[in-house]
Parts: sequence; C-alpha cells; structure tokens
Amino acid sequence: MHSEQVLVVESEGPLSVSEILRTLEIPPSTVLAVFEDTIVPHTSVIKDDIRLDLVIVSSGG
Repeated sequence: MHSEQVLVVESEGPLSVSEILRTLEIPPSTVLAVFEDTIVPHTSVIKDDIRLDLVIVSSGG
C-alpha cells in the first residue's frame, strides 16, 4: 500500500516540468512526470491548471 501526497505549485505564468520539480525541491532524475497515463518530458511547459502524477524511478545495482 502506498500513500498519496498532493503538492500544489502556483505560478503567474507558464512553468516547465523541470521548474515545477525545482520549486518542489525534487531532483528531476528521481521521478517521471505523468499526465493522463502519458509520460511528460521535463522540458514540457505547463500553461494551465493540471494534475501531474510523479512516479519515483528506482535504480539498483
């Protein structure tokens, strides 16, 4: 079972996914941004209110 945490970022103008992650202090290399079951590149610019799901990328060795 996993818990869901909701984080909100407000902005006066468009932000890239990378800028959103930086605002939330989340290292971009640790998550995938997903919108409606589609992975969104971190370079994508968000212009409207949307919900992005962040999926933690695990790496092992």
